[in-house]
Amino acid sequence: MVSPKPTILVVDDEKNTREGLRASLSDAFKVFVAGDMDGAFAVLHEDSVDVLITDLRLGIGNGMRLVDAALKLHRPPLCIMVTAYGTVDVAVEAIKRGAYDFVTKPVNLKRLELLIKRGLQERGANKQRGQDVKQQMQQIGHKSRSVAGIIGTSSVIAEVIQTIKQVASSRATVLILGESGTGKELAARAIHQLSPRSAASFVAVHCAALSPQLLESELFGHERGAFTGAIERRIGRFEQASGGTLFLDEIGEIDLNTQVKILRVLGEHTFERVGSNYTLKTNVRLIAATNKNLPKLVSEGKFRDDLFFRLNVVQITMPALRMRREDIPILAQAFLEESCRENGKPLKEIDTEAMACLLEYHWPGNVRELRTVIEHGVVMSNKPRILSRDFPVSIHSGLALISTHLPNSYLLPPPESLTLRETQHNLILQTLETCRGNRSEAARKLGISRRTLYRRLRRLEV
Repeated sequence: MVSPKPTILVVDDEKNTREGLRASLSDAFKVFVAGDMDGAFAVLHEDSVDVLITDLRLGIGNGMRLVDAALKLHRPPLCIMVTAYGTVDVAVEAIKRGAYDFVTKPVNLKRLELLIKRGLQERGANKQRGQDVKQQMQQIGHKSRSVAGIIGTSSVIAEVIQTIKQVASSRATVLILGESGTGKELAARAIHQLSPRSAASFVAVHCAALSPQLLESELFGHERGAFTGAIERRIGRFEQASGGTLFLDEIGEIDLNTQVKILRVLGEHTFERVGSNYTLKTNVRLIAATNKNLPKLVSEGKFRDDLFFRLNVVQITMPALRMRREDIPILAQAFLEESCRENGKPLKEIDTEAMACLLEYHWPGNVRELRTVIEHGVVMSNKPRILSRDFPVSIHSGLALISTHLPNSYLLPPPESLTLRETQHNLILQTLETCRGNRSEAARKLGISRRTLYRRLRRLEV
């Protein structure tokens, strides 16, 4: 049985243009044409259209409005914008609203046909992937979603949870490693909650936020008059956490003088407040975390090796989100429920295509970034279902427009004469050149998955 041809609707107020596109595409597709908004709406509501190709300028109409309407249909078509006014701003707006891509006049017919075929292939793959995502979402309710606040069922997070359970009952010092946003403090809290110290205080100190003098006072306390501004005695965090757990985040930022004092606490369980000679005892369990390479800092003389060995009794590495993609649906659902509740919104659902975007994105900001993206979707969506276009543009476009890994020169505004395609083309070429052709490294710098980079390269014919 021969599969039916995909259906295309071409909308352009110039007769020669629309008839030329009809003639060019008719061999491979079933083509409808319309010269204005009314004609386009008539076709969209009467026939099932796979692809909508529309001019931006439609006489008194507007192609953007047509795309908006088409994307609200029960079975929205793949939308491609055609215009002679191809600035980056217009292109970004079209894609932000949900258009698949953007071409400029005069249209390269061969390239347009290739673009349509690739778009339909991707849509077919996304449909299958959407079914896979739906199955994952249906399985969420049948799985254990959270252990001491850590959400996930992947093998890497299961290993973390097992280590936390094993170490929690001891008093061993724990060093938690991982990229920013992976949940290092959450892991520290889980250790505390599962430990015999859970009824006592969990005290967290973010070391990078304080100067050396303020950090020393924060940790050990000070006496009145110990330094300018010390108008009264202050109890430090080691005293506050006695009997419980003290969590030192970003410990790689601590200066050498304070490192010596922390080392003494770990060895002798004693310390003095700043400005005092009276020795205090503490019974505290210390957990430290960093996203820095501590052995490298040790070799550079910036971190004491004896303190590193004291801290590194048990080491836990929190995996990056891109290393545990199977947990994304579960995490997204948890953040969705939380964000809807906190923002006073009725509980929403995440569209399967939107979930597919989340699964494909590189997540340089890890779980913290996912939480922010979900809240953005909750706030920006006015419907029961969150669509991909409700997420920030870097998520649903498949290309992080601003990446902290890119040189500053990449972040300069592109010339207004460039189209989005040309801008992406230049950015990808520059990044590949910087990475000496290493596509995996280029994908990491761009903040996208390798699969997305390969798709972009094919589409851009790089």
